Amino acid sequence: MITSKANPKIKNVVKLQKASERRDQNRIIIEGRREIERAILCGFIIDTLFICNEIKDYSSELMDRSSWIKANIIEEVSLEVFEKIAYREGSDGLLAVAIPKYADIKDFKPKKDPLIIVLETVEKPGNLGAIMRTADAAGVDAVIIADQRTDLYNPNAIRASIGTIFSVPLFSCSSEECIEWLKENDIKIFCTYLKASIDYLEADFTKGSAIVMGTEATGISDIWVKAADQNLIIPMNGIADSLNVSVTTAIVVFEAIRQRRI
Repeated sequence: MITSKANPKIKNVVKLQKASERRDQNRIIIEGRREIERAILCGFIIDTLFICNEIKDYSSELMDRSSWIKANIIEEVSLEVFEKIAYREGSDGLLAVAIPKYADIKDFKPKKDPLIIVLETVEKPGNLGAIMRTADAAGVDAVIIADQRTDLYNPNAIRASIGTIFSVPLFSCSSEECIEWLKENDIKIFCTYLKASIDYLEADFTKGSAIVMGTEATGISDIWVKAADQNLIIPMNGIADSLNVSVTTAIVVFEAIRQRRI
């Protein structure tokens, strides 16, 4: 059992709380049984699994390595050490260091008439995670991050997604590359935009569609406005002029799903 916070493995996990370290080491942190199980289910490799039996006793499960626990290395740690590496409250005593998956959008071959979510310059990991939950629930074919500004596997994004961030194809590229790929694959571009737009309920999402969301502060940029086949708006009946980006995404995506079921 690891009982010292000065243990090199523990010190390295703390380092991985920084995006630069995760990038340099090509490793990510996943905390929580549900999130770790989903990562394993989706083919992610668990490098090291840290277990705190003082929070929950996993001893019997460790005796059976054919169970859900799949890791190259399993380390039991004390409560004091686990509290050092944990990043959320109410943890269930499991934290994994895993190998991320990154893919090139140019290698992605979508099915006929795919439904894609594009997030331009998404900045908040919590919003990314919430949108990944929507993408998973709706069966979206892919999520593309255009002009990335946040770490795709930020621990808070993983937590907000409750592990669904591992289940949906996720790509990162420039806006120019993304637009080119969408055009090449005959996917119509629908941008949420306040000006010169139609009600989202009037749009036709039954063919290949990309629903593009911008940041809450500035919305989408001109390159997307010009590239759009149609700009969309969600009518507001109150004094608010906008919704949280994850809420907006869910509204439009599930309208697209509704149309595809008719």
